Amino acid sequence: MRRDLLEILDDRYDGRSTLITSQIPVEQWHTYLQDPTIADAILDRLIHNSYRLTLKGESMRKQKTALATRTAKAR
Repeated sequence: MRRDLLEILDDRYDGRSTLITSQIPVEQWHTYLQDPTIADAILDRLIHNSYRLTLKGESMRKQKTALATRTAKAR
């Protein structure tokens, strides 16, 4: 999987836009990918010329579930 991701990013690097979403913070990718060399290569390709958005706050799924529960109880 790690090498597949690296190959995809290599193919797209400086030629196409790539959108990556993850629940794993960037700071933990080295641990998750378990290969520091490949992790460095992947992160280099992702972070160079990138825009990074970090979302904070309660999950929208949790908010919707809480609203649905309150609505059901009100009936």
